[in-house]
Amino acid sequence: MSESAPHSDDSTSALFALRDYRLFWVSRAAGALGGLIQSVALGWQVYAVARETMDVARSSFMLGMVGLVSFLPVLLLTLPAGEAVDRYNRRRVLTWCLLGQIAVVTTLTALSFFRVRNMALLLSVAALYGCARVFFAPASSALGPMLVPRTLLPRAIAWNSLAWQTSAVVGPAIGGILVAVSPTLAFGVSVLLYSVSVLVLVRIRTDSQPVAKPGSRWSLMKEGLHYVWTNQIVFGAISLDLCAVLLGGATALLPAFARDVLHVGASGFGVLRAAPAAGATVVALYLAANPIRRRAGVIMFSGVGIFALATIGFGFSRNLALSAVMLGVLGGADMISVFVRQTLVQLVTPDAMRGRVGAVSTLFIGASNELGEFESGFVARFIGPVRAVIMGGVGALGVTIVWIRLFPTLWKSNSLE
Repeated sequence: MSESAPHSDDSTSALFALRDYRLFWVSRAAGALGGLIQSVALGWQVYAVARETMDVARSSFMLGMVGLVSFLPVLLLTLPAGEAVDRYNRRRVLTWCLLGQIAVVTTLTALSFFRVRNMALLLSVAALYGCARVFFAPASSALGPMLVPRTLLPRAIAWNSLAWQTSAVVGPAIGGILVAVSPTLAFGVSVLLYSVSVLVLVRIRTDSQPVAKPGSRWSLMKEGLHYVWTNQIVFGAISLDLCAVLLGGATALLPAFARDVLHVGASGFGVLRAAPAAGATVVALYLAANPIRRRAGVIMFSGVGIFALATIGFGFSRNLALSAVMLGVLGGADMISVFVRQTLVQLVTPDAMRGRVGAVSTLFIGASNELGEFESGFVARFIGPVRAVIMGGVGALGVTIVWIRLFPTLWKSNSLE
């Protein structure tokens, strides 16, 4: 463990007194900002290329295909990734993931610069990005707790989320501005930010080599799966996120809403993309200063329910301001759920198993996000983006009610200390 403040002090100042945690936080923020700018640019690029050769309905479907091809590597590589994170130096694994992402975004920069209008090539690059990211998430989630004492873990999780959400506020806005100038410029800025993330990360001194457990790789993978499956808190928390976001994901269809529903163009698209993260950032700032300590289960389920209702509200809106407000509420509610879920999972998972549990969690999150994008695009192909979003919100609300009955232990979870 890195140098630490006294364990009795769980304040923010004690957290950021840790040099290696500060470096980790900056690396996380820079990498998140780069990834979000890239995501905005890629979504706009794919939709623009699709609109040149397809009708509106099939263009929405191609947005969903980006999510699908990004998720397939996660599906195939999750178990090996988790085992690798629990076996090898976690900082080095994270560094190699970032270098892979730099290579991917550099390729996107070149394709944009040379005006290559090839949908299959864009989707192939998105799949390669998924390969790099499948190792990134479990390595990051397992490295963070190694840098702080256990008493600071809930606050560190809140600040980790804040790093992501702050980047998610400015990232889409910056991405929208840069895309309006040139998608090439947006991809280039993303490469620069990923490079900063790597340069900061390699300065971490804490020993991030996990204590590897004996056994074959396959036996360790099975052990991780068994732990997730049999722990009602872990499985219930990550499966709730999977099903709710899988059904209620509206962000994949934002390019279609910006161009064909709200008619607000690239600048309005940037506002819509930033709105969920703006709401999440407000909540994350509050949680960073005032972490949730009691009634964790009830608060988490309430957050998911509000997420579903805000998704329905966004689907009905025809005004940019109201749509942005609904997305802001959606993002804030999701932040509550994410904070409780991550804290619960980190607290009940042994360090030697964090990589494998984190990898399974990544699989579920990837399924909810990327497959959610595919589901939204697929449904929108037949009933339109508006009905797809409304029906998804209704489905997410139903999942919340069902999961309360299926996982009573999670519903009754109380302390996050």
